[in-house]
Amino acid sequence: MWLRADNRPERQAAVVDLGSNSVRLVIYRIEGRAIWTVFNEKALAGLGKDLPTTGRLSAEGVEVAMSALRRFRTVLDGWRAEDITVAATAAVREAVDGPAFVRRVREETGLEVRVLTGVEEARYAATGVIAGYPAAQGVVGDLGGSSLELIRVNGSGPSEGVSLLLGPFALGAPRALDIDRTRRAIDRELAPVAQRFATDHFHAVGGAWRNLALLHMELADYPLRIAHQYEMSRSDALDVARFVERQSRSSLERMQKLSKKRIETLPYSALVLEAVVERLGVERVTISAYGVREGLLLESMPPDVRRQDPLIAGAEAAAAARGLAQDLGPSLEAWLTPAFSQLPPLFGGRDAVLLATACRLADLGARLHPDHRADIAFEQVLRAPVAGVSHSERAFLACVAFSRHTSSSNTPEAATINRVLSAERRQRARALGAAIRLGCDLSGRNPHLLEKSSLMIHADQMVITAGAGWEDVLQGEQVAKRAQTLANTLKLKLAFA
Repeated sequence: MWLRADNRPERQAAVVDLGSNSVRLVIYRIEGRAIWTVFNEKALAGLGKDLPTTGRLSAEGVEVAMSALRRFRTVLDGWRAEDITVAATAAVREAVDGPAFVRRVREETGLEVRVLTGVEEARYAATGVIAGYPAAQGVVGDLGGSSLELIRVNGSGPSEGVSLLLGPFALGAPRALDIDRTRRAIDRELAPVAQRFATDHFHAVGGAWRNLALLHMELADYPLRIAHQYEMSRSDALDVARFVERQSRSSLERMQKLSKKRIETLPYSALVLEAVVERLGVERVTISAYGVREGLLLESMPPDVRRQDPLIAGAEAAAAARGLAQDLGPSLEAWLTPAFSQLPPLFGGRDAVLLATACRLADLGARLHPDHRADIAFEQVLRAPVAGVSHSERAFLACVAFSRHTSSSNTPEAATINRVLSAERRQRARALGAAIRLGCDLSGRNPHLLEKSSLMIHADQMVITAGAGWEDVLQGEQVAKRAQTLANTLKLKLAFA
């Protein structure tokens, strides 16, 4: 671990994931609570595809995996052992030759493999979902090649989970799907735990289910093609699952949005999703791009770092990476909170987090051309690879970033924004963007000057006040113009005091 110039903890970490279907290396940059993927490579080895019939790892898959692991070891040359985590899941855990495979990996690559138990795999999947969205509540389901882990999450973290033999390989893949037979097998495995894991909100983890979500986006003509935190209703999830179940292999291969390497297993994954939704009483499915790997990383962080909000941390890291002032964002947050806390909440308990994040992104466009910074800042925020944000929240923050740099209400990608964000939330985004613009211009981006003034809402008035001896901070045509724009957006009368 090392420290940035602003004393923010920063390090790189590598996770090698030996799954039943894929072998993957992901290299992360970790800045406080913010986790950024900087390298991602996988090989679809299919270690678990022979497990149901032989009880052993696929011989061909072992060779593919070893080839990938030798390359990964080379990529990681010079890394400290404590910065590398190698974790194996269901296939290696269940196979009679799993221990021999682990020894071979150690002898040929020097990598030490940690074989996760089913309960551990479930816990890390849930911890990963929390890493990606701390407010997650309901049941997490992590579908791999050989197993499905189920575990309940709430505000206090994950509970004890269970591992079920419901991965595509365990159900018969890559053989052609027999829907009725496979449905009965899924029901036998799922029925004993269905009541224990009944939930209205299901968090789906795993590449197969991400592919189903991407296909649903295509079928629904959904404009924001980001899998993480994509939501499907009960009927949406059942529709896309049943659609995939009934497609021939050739039909699936013609679908551009599907991974061609998952064609053999995807119908099985769709059947499992259908059964989970029906048997657990699920009303909403949310896709998480975070899972076991990110759960391992989150657990390795100090407790005080784990408690940080990943969205705010991501915004701070993004600003720091551009060499922008680090004290302006918190000062803007303190200056705006008294006024905006008087407004009706629009995101449940998330309004304060969104305000804090938007303030830390206040100078995102500072080094961009003034004629284009509003549009570019909008695009950067809308598709930023940050955790802890839903689709509606990222659209809101993008609109705030746009309004921070312009008084125009014509955001880019209007059709996308109108579909994801309600009119009331769009109006609030314009107000918050205008408020940040006012705060930056009033203070000349000087946090010390923000402390000498205040912004308040009293009844039907927006009141800006300067401390004794600091009245000149409120002078100037630009300050008056920015203040009037904000007051008009909030539909309030403007007063200086």
